[in-house]
Amino acid sequence: MNTIDLHTHSTGSDGTFTPTELVLEARRVGLSALALTDHDSVSGIDEFVRAGEANGIETVPGVELSTEYEDTEIHVVGLYIDPSNETLLAQLKAFRDNRDNRNLKMIDRLREEGFSITAEEIYARNPDSVVARPHIARYLVDTHQVKDMQTVFNEYIGDGCICYVDRYKITPMRAVELIHAAGGVAILAHPCLYHIPEDTLLRMIREMKAVELDGIEALYSCNEGDDERYYRQIASDFDLLLSGGSDFHGTNKPHIRLGSGKGDLVVPYEFLEKIRDYRSRTAC
Repeated sequence: MNTIDLHTHSTGSDGTFTPTELVLEARRVGLSALALTDHDSVSGIDEFVRAGEANGIETVPGVELSTEYEDTEIHVVGLYIDPSNETLLAQLKAFRDNRDNRNLKMIDRLREEGFSITAEEIYARNPDSVVARPHIARYLVDTHQVKDMQTVFNEYIGDGCICYVDRYKITPMRAVELIHAAGGVAILAHPCLYHIPEDTLLRMIREMKAVELDGIEALYSCNEGDDERYYRQIASDFDLLLSGGSDFHGTNKPHIRLGSGKGDLVVPYEFLEKIRDYRSRTAC
């Protein structure tokens, strides 16, 4: 069976593989198609598409937008987006500007806690990336100031920790609208990670469906127990497309492998065929 991965990250956001390296890894592990869905960034898409053409891998240009619903961070993946769309680019610039201010505040708080770290060092190490918390964590680990990235998040820059600074977010409904404005297909990402009550999840999906949410990421690396069955049922109940992906970040998430996640993830090519066919029909 041809397999795919519709949720991955590169050095364009917080992954450690360049877009080209991501494509080469997809070829190595035998994937038929791959989506690049960097966080709030489309900077790697041109390189990604060129690498796919050169290496016989079908590529899907994408993005993952950060949103908030009732105090919970929610991510929405856009597949087949136009990376030159001005409406989307304007929103991504607003994210980037806000993220840079947030980084400066977190770095200041880390310095107050006694860490040796400057914004100049972080940005110089990551010149082509949308700098975010994983880059800060990686620096502290690489400079031997904290033993591992999980400790950085758990004790310093994770949500609610002493050096954490909140960030500007849009609603999931606005994310769907932005993805559609860019010609893309909007997918609710990894619902298993939100840990919200079932009635809240379903209410959010109804609100997203009202602005034409297209699909749900029913297959994901961190699904457990009956998660997949449940999300497939939601897809059926709300007439949503099925999607799936590993959320590969390279060495920033070493336990997640491209295409196979924690080892047992299998996303069939049929998912992409249906997404592509749906997009063709709705674009007419």
